[in-house]
Parts: sequence; structure tokens; C-alpha cells
Amino acid sequence: MDTTARRRKIRQTVINQTESELYNHDVYMYKDHPQHNIPLHEFEELALERLQLLRIIEEASLRGHKQFSEEWRKSINEDLAKHGLKKYMRLMRGANGKSELDVQARRADHLSHYILRLAYCRSEDLRRWFLSRELEWFKLRFIIQTPQSITQFLELNNLTYQHISTEERDQLKNDLILSTPGMSNVSCDASDIYKVNFSEVLPLVKNRRVYLHRGYAYILTSDLIVCVQSKFRASLNEALNIYSHRLSSIDDDRLNSLLTNLHNAYTGRNYIHESDKEGIDPASLDIYAKKNFPLCMSHLHHVFKSSHHLKHYSRLQYGLFLKGIGLLYEDAMEYWRQEFTKKIDNEKFDKEYSYLIRHMYGKAGGMTDYSPYSCMKIIMGSVGTGEHHGCPFKHWDSSILKQKIVEQGISSEGVNSVLEMASDGHYQIACTKYFECVHGQAPSTAINHPNQYFAESTSLAKEKEQKRS
Repeated sequence: MDTTARRRKIRQTVINQTESELYNHDVYMYKDHPQHNIPLHEFEELALERLQLLRIIEEASLRGHKQFSEEWRKSINEDLAKHGLKKYMRLMRGANGKSELDVQARRADHLSHYILRLAYCRSEDLRRWFLSRELEWFKLRFIIQTPQSITQFLELNNLTYQHISTEERDQLKNDLILSTPGMSNVSCDASDIYKVNFSEVLPLVKNRRVYLHRGYAYILTSDLIVCVQSKFRASLNEALNIYSHRLSSIDDDRLNSLLTNLHNAYTGRNYIHESDKEGIDPASLDIYAKKNFPLCMSHLHHVFKSSHHLKHYSRLQYGLFLKGIGLLYEDAMEYWRQEFTKKIDNEKFDKEYSYLIRHMYGKAGGMTDYSPYSCMKIIMGSVGTGEHHGCPFKHWDSSILKQKIVEQGISSEGVNSVLEMASDGHYQIACTKYFECVHGQAPSTAINHPNQYFAESTSLAKEKEQKRS
């Protein structure tokens, strides 16, 4: 299954009374397994949209925003809007609406969570990533709930937490104010105080943010997230372990293909050059490579122009990128021919190398109009000895990467920042930081595709040229 293909639009789902009752709150513990069938195309759509949601949440943190801050939430909301994920934006409002659109949003959230359980239970690394993102998504919705909505949530999930009486609160008021950050006489009188076993709020105990008395912790409604999130973590972790032992029961090849490859799926724009638009001039590629190509493609361009040859996977990565930025088929064939025939004759080029170019442009083989490779596809690929494709931030030795970055005239602070992100495994964020250092400002969104880098770079150059004019 080609998970990089343009996604189909789901027809609006008709919600019945049973589903309205089931999906009646914006925050779920996901205890009720889906009981109805859905079409395969909707299964795939829901999976890709939730994957995109979780990646957006991760990227917001990697950009340096403090988790759960207003800035962090705003970043997530803006990215959801850019990608048309309105259903998840709706769930971030904390409104718990009753309209059909609200119910549809909660239905999609419920189903997609279970779909991704099947995809992410397959290894310890996948489980860890999925668990972290789902905990963030859970808390993000919980902390914006009103006290009334939190009470409703607790009732729906059979979670019982004991309110302390007014008399007990008055007796403990001074200790509560001294032990609870931000609490005053007024807020203490106006707040619900819960009495829970201290072991349920160990993070608060560790950070000395709670009053303890005789083995109990006295917490505000806002701190209930610590208790509830702990239960959610334990429940989801156990479920993922159970799912991992039941994977063999899925005997549908279509589902297995999607689920196995989902984490590597690209969820953004395809960057296929539109046939009605003018192509780029091959003579401009040297200038583009110097100013507007991402590091992976500028390196491939340099190697190709200096050695007049690239191995198979390097040709694919570089060739599809050029196709995506607008190098038309006839120009591409001539461009590759001119370079290759500096070392070999035309006959050998036609016999051994021209087929791949025709194939990339859908002129041979299965006649498929191939998309350029996304960052994720490049990152997850293997790179052998003597090959030049791959992601520099993952596949290059740190000393070589540093040398190439320094050659761009980036400050030592910027170089260290990029290298640190790359060494921590945040390859796309490292590329985003590299873009910022080269161009003097960050791209509109985190880099997740080489052709996105090119599009943002050339757009920025045009804006600067217009301002100068």
C-alpha cells in the first residue's frame, strides 16, 4: 500500500444515537474497544491523520516550546489548522460540544487511537514513542476542561476521588496554602480539594508541590491530571503489551502492510510538479544547489557534478527531488546524459542509465508518477559504502557534518545547536535549525520533506527580492 499517495476525503459519517452516547466527552481513557466495522479507506485515513497529530505534538516540543504552555498549545493548534485537521482542533477547545461534528471528532479520535495501537505495539521503541505522544495528547485535553467537565469525566470512567469537607479544609488551610504553589486564602476557599493516597501523586511529592498528612496528599482539581494520567499510562502500557502478543491473529495483508509501515509513512504534501506549470531551467541548478537545496540534495548535486556519476539509490533520491522542483522529463534526460557522458559514451548511457529516468517520470515500467522522497523515507533508508544518498544528520559522521555546516558560514552557536539535535536523533529538527541558520529565519513549519525545504527557501528569497525592489 502506498501510504505517501494523496489521501482521499472521507465522506461525512452519519452518527446514530448509540454513538452519541458513547462519544460524549472530549477526553477518553480508551477502555471501550470499537465494536463496528469501517471501510478500509477510512481505516487508512484515520491512521494517517492521528499519526500526523502525534507528530505535530512532538514537533511543538522539539521547537523549544515549554510543554503545555500557551505557546506550545498555540503552535500545535496552528499546525493542525495548516494540515486541515479540524476534528482535533475541535477537541482542543475543551467545550465538550453536543453537535454532530463534535461527536464525529470524538469518534475519529477513539477509532484512530485503537488503529495506532495495532501499529505501535510491534517493538519497544515504537511503544515508547506512541505512549509518550498519547500521554501528551491526553493531558493536553484534560488540563483545559472545566471543573464540571472533569467531574463528568470521573463519573464516566468510574474514577472516585474523595472531596474533603469544608470543616477539614478550614482546619488544614494554612498548611495547604504553604504547601501548594499559587494557593491563597481566596483560592483555597473557592477550590475543590481532593484527598488521595500519596503514592498516586509521586511527581508532586518529588517536587514538593503538595501537602502531605498521614499518608494522604491534598490536591487541587487541576492536579487530578497526575492521578488520572498515571492510570492512563498503566492501562495503555498493558494494552500495548497484550496487543503485541496478538498480532499474529491479523491475517489481512492490506492491513499488515499499512500497520507495519505506518511509522515511516509521510503525512504531508506530495510535491509532484503540476504539468500545467513551467519547469525550471537546468542551467539554474548550480545556483539553486548552492542557495536553496537542503544539505542532502546539495551534497548529491556536488558529487554528481564532480564525479559525473551516482549510484542507483542516490540517483533515485536526487532525481525524484529534481522532478519535484520542476525539472521536466526532456530536460532531465538531457541533464543526466550530459553529466554521465563525460565519463561514458551515449550508447552505454542509453543501455544502463536512461531507463531509471524514464521510470521515475512514469514513462516506463508500471507507468507510475512517482513522488519525491520524504525526510522520513530518506532517514529510514540504508546507506552503503561509496553511496552518497541518505540524511546527512543521521548518516554522516559528526565531524564531516560539522565541516559541511561550517562551510555554510553558520555561527559556532548555530553549528553546535544543529549537531546537538542530530546527535539526539532529532534529524528533521536539526535540518529545520540548519535552515534557520542559513536563511536567518525559521521555516513556516518543521522540515519534513526536501522539496518543502526548497519551496520555503525559494519563497523566502523571492520575498527578500521584492522588498529590495
